[in-house]
Amino acid sequence: MMNRYFREYVIMTLALMVFVFGWTAFLIPNEITGGGIAGLSSVIQYATGIPISYSYFTINVVLLIAGFFILGGGFGFKTIFCIAASSLMFEFFPLIPWVSNIEDNLLNALIGGGLSGLGIGIVFTQGGSTGGTDIIALSINKYKNISPGKIYLACDTIIISSILLMPDKSLQDVVYGYIEIIAASYALDAYLTGTKQSVQILIMSDKYNEIADRLSFEMKKGVSSWNSRGWFTKEERNMLMVVVRKSEVNEVMKAVKEIDEKVFMMTAPVTAVYGGVFKEVKH
Repeated sequence: MMNRYFREYVIMTLALMVFVFGWTAFLIPNEITGGGIAGLSSVIQYATGIPISYSYFTINVVLLIAGFFILGGGFGFKTIFCIAASSLMFEFFPLIPWVSNIEDNLLNALIGGGLSGLGIGIVFTQGGSTGGTDIIALSINKYKNISPGKIYLACDTIIISSILLMPDKSLQDVVYGYIEIIAASYALDAYLTGTKQSVQILIMSDKYNEIADRLSFEMKKGVSSWNSRGWFTKEERNMLMVVVRKSEVNEVMKAVKEIDEKVFMMTAPVTAVYGGVFKEVKH
């Protein structure tokens, strides 16, 4: 149990480093804003000179209170860790001498946004959050099947537009901000979809009983069975179907091949799976 928690916090720390590096190396040096509390804090820094670490921490502490009531204490503790760790990183990462030397702010927005979204996506998979609009996204996603990336895109429009309140900024700066959140949303959704992708496996074998027992009782996989007929041979046999995570496909196929070397299997990606150990059915 302790090893699992330790692993989660190590992964979250590395993910936060990716998230903060995207901001401190590509976005902030080029005064590109973006989504979330980091984006709002960047606007505050550009307008007032207040370091992003201060406003980022302060705003998140206020918003964190809502997270305790909606998402529970376990989520809140991880979020406290993420907010504290990322605030410290925002304070000390600017001391790193390397920043992007890319002159095209379009590329800086794409790279910075992509790294930001990837970091947040990894944090999400460990049950944590970087705070702010993450809390809003996860709260809505808890009850509705709406991707976090879409929620980000909707919420962050107001934050991006606020940069127009600064006299030295123009619509071009707003466009770069939108590019950042689009890149972040795409990277976030791509990572989350990839880690949760499921695969349907159809298995045809004369040893279907043995295969089904092993998958069901030893490997704890849900197995369905129905009668099928080969049209060429006119022979009837049972077909098995099992749905697993993409990462578990090789494990299942290896187990099946150990039982029947001549087994016939088909795999197909599944867009979404609800119920059981997969996604909860939401209304």
